[in-house]
Amino acid sequence: MSGTEVYKPFPLIDEVHQSPPVNLDIPYQDAWVKGKTILITGGASGFGAAFVRRWATAGATVILGDIAVNKAQNLVRVLRSETGNNNVYFVHCDVTDWQSQVNLFKEAVKLSPHGGIDAVVANAGISGEKDFQRPVGLDAAEPPKPNLIHFDVNLVGVLYTTHLALFWLPRNPGSIPSSATSDPAASPRDRHLLLMGSMASLSPIPTQILYAVSKHGILGLFRTLRSTAFIQGIRVNMLCPYFIETPIVSTPARIALAGGGMGKIEDVVDAATRFTADSRIVGRALIVGPKVNVTMDDKGDMQLAPKGTGKQAAIWEAYAHDFEDSDLFARSLLRVINSLVRLRGWAGWFGDMVKAIRFGFSKPV
Repeated sequence: MSGTEVYKPFPLIDEVHQSPPVNLDIPYQDAWVKGKTILITGGASGFGAAFVRRWATAGATVILGDIAVNKAQNLVRVLRSETGNNNVYFVHCDVTDWQSQVNLFKEAVKLSPHGGIDAVVANAGISGEKDFQRPVGLDAAEPPKPNLIHFDVNLVGVLYTTHLALFWLPRNPGSIPSSATSDPAASPRDRHLLLMGSMASLSPIPTQILYAVSKHGILGLFRTLRSTAFIQGIRVNMLCPYFIETPIVSTPARIALAGGGMGKIEDVVDAATRFTADSRIVGRALIVGPKVNVTMDDKGDMQLAPKGTGKQAAIWEAYAHDFEDSDLFARSLLRVINSLVRLRGWAGWFGDMVKAIRFGFSKPV
């Protein structure tokens, strides 16, 4: 190197690519997913089944992967009959098995009417853990090996899905690179990856250590992909549901939440459909929680509004400016939910306890 040359290191990709904050007051149309091919893991029940139903009804081709064969086959059969959409398919997939996921993506390409995949939803996940940090037999010579299945499903499986999405989405024939200036009404077949995080991505969740670790990992994955996926023309978004009224929420969890309420699955589906349908939304994250009336104070923090006042909402954005304000936002939202607990009082607690007990007796095996 001569004395006149200046060393210039290889530039790091550190720019966050994202569209403006999501304006939830702007309507979107389910019809914008028509003609798209959507692959979703964990699509046989819970959020996944609700997503499949909404998007199949709107005319999308949906390929769901799951290990629950009977549930998945029954869902496909029912939806084909109810919607008249025969482009709903089930492919057996164990998300913890790399080759199983490879097979899912390959089969999805074969089943797609246009030979490609427009959107991938990394939805598969499980909750509840029994032995991590609570080993039995403390007088034993050494602790038992922990069962890391929750980590394997909720993070390793998502990493497999993401890796495969980054391979197949850019190879989607006829698709265009995702852009915040696209026109969703023109039904552009773009390239979209939706990650299913959780409120546990932003805030600790007591006792559910592996779940929290995996969901924090998804947050890290999302934050990183906002700076890299655009190179392949892929837009990445993330959903962070609070506790939502689905069978995945156990009876003990319902008892612990008594008095505070849970979010509704239709609000999660609404948020996911907005992400999937509106090709202009890039690099954003939405939190879904209980529907509450809120106002903003002088500091910009959310406060619970008196009944009949303020703005009612169940979906909020976690403003993704490197999540510099995420901790403050999470605390603000939880403060609103805690205010709701106090407002509902013993009557709300008793009503939720009755529902939790009934759920325990009626939950399908």
